[in-house]
Amino acid sequence: MGAAVRVIAVVKNRDELGVDPDVTSRFTLLNEKGGVTLKRHYRTGQFAKKALVTVRSLRYYDRMGLLSPAAHSEAGYRLYTDEDLLKLQHILALKFLGFSLNEIQVCLRRGPTQLAEVLAQQRMMMQEKRVQLDGIIRALAETESLLEAGTCDWESVARVIEVIRMEQKTDWVKKYFTDDQLQTMEELGNSAYSSEARQSLSSRGSWTEEDQQKATTDWARVYSEARRLSAGGADPGGEEAQAMARLKHELLSAFTQGDPEISAGLARFWEGFRALPAERQPFDASPFNAGEEGNAFLEQACTIFSERNRA
Repeated sequence: MGAAVRVIAVVKNRDELGVDPDVTSRFTLLNEKGGVTLKRHYRTGQFAKKALVTVRSLRYYDRMGLLSPAAHSEAGYRLYTDEDLLKLQHILALKFLGFSLNEIQVCLRRGPTQLAEVLAQQRMMMQEKRVQLDGIIRALAETESLLEAGTCDWESVARVIEVIRMEQKTDWVKKYFTDDQLQTMEELGNSAYSSEARQSLSSRGSWTEEDQQKATTDWARVYSEARRLSAGGADPGGEEAQAMARLKHELLSAFTQGDPEISAGLARFWEGFRALPAERQPFDASPFNAGEEGNAFLEQACTIFSERNRA
């Protein structure tokens, strides 16, 4: 067989090849210019175990367009390859450096030249982060000195803990918002939520950048579906509209956790947001607005959903 001929053979007995037992039973042999390459395929769970990530993360990266499986089996299973593992390592490295998922998408598309420019920008951000961390370290050292001297002010210790906790929770947002925008959102939140609601929200686990990316994607999907279904004259009680209403219900429930104070605060937040002049609104809310007809359609679908699922 000539070297220029490419041969693809499917081998179903992995024992014949002496390969690892954690891979799937289908392999592709490629013969190009005299060389033979074995491409191993891993199902999602196997690939997640090999890469030390969660299945949920892999599915999320697929949905975000960062890392899609190389193929699908006849039964519909996602199949990943060793090349996908290298791509995942690249994604995780950028994520470790603090890149947002959108920035990672850009880096993967653009290649090394633009990546070098983004890395230089990221280095500057890391230097700013180091300044913040140095401030926390100084505060900790001062508190340690007070402890050693026996004159510790426990309220000061609590404040240091709070600074560290809040830094972990909110530092990533500084990549997306200016100080003025963050201040505007803080003012909106303080005026919208009661002290009890703010305390309840702050006591939850940290809200990560990935959490925000997922929430943004899910909420945008609700309103894009409302626009699409409304424009197409769909039935608000139909299957698609009710799936949309269910998603909105689940998103709201996850945020409010049934707390009426948080629900009321959320409504006041958006009321205050819309009352601001467009130039003062701290972020683009257009993805979360289906237009007059779409919003009316969404409200109708949600009313039907509530009636059907009333306890």
